[in-house]
Amino acid sequence: MWAKRTTPEDPVSEASGDATLLRAVAAGHVDALRLLHGRHAPWLRARLARRCADPDVVDAAVQDTFLTVWKDAHRYHDTGADPAAWIWTIAVRRMISVLRGPGHRWLGTAATTAGETVAPSPEELVLLRIEHGDLGDALNRLSPELRAVIQATALDGLTVREAARLLGVPEGTAKTRLMRARARLRELLA
Repeated sequence: MWAKRTTPEDPVSEASGDATLLRAVAAGHVDALRLLHGRHAPWLRARLARRCADPDVVDAAVQDTFLTVWKDAHRYHDTGADPAAWIWTIAVRRMISVLRGPGHRWLGTAATTAGETVAPSPEELVLLRIEHGDLGDALNRLSPELRAVIQATALDGLTVREAARLLGVPEGTAKTRLMRARARLRELLA
């Protein structure tokens, strides 16, 4: 699975920036993926662990994140968007997918391999309530632009500046969309 798709010399090194590494991954350079993994897996694991108490879910999400990066690096467009924010967005979505998968229980406790149980984190409970509650319905009724900025800031924990870079819009536009999204959510939830 990690074999190179191309034969040229890898154009990357430890000093390469993340955007350069993503372009190299898109070209099939496995060493670029290894460098990205080394840089980003530790902090992804730490941030996801604050959202999910089950270490198996966190590990699966991190693994799935880099598999997705390998497959979809060509989708990253170097428009000034922070590569770390792009990777974080993938990680959050992968974690939610793992949590939704068969055999994982959102409510109650999650079984671990040692037969112990782990209480769900507060973030898991919030994600469940968002997904299946009135807020989830209200989020689904927002326009895609407004929903994207709310998800990036409120759910993924990005700053407005990071969300703007991720979404490829000016920071002022992201702030305006966030303000409009909050107002619309208040209307929908009233």
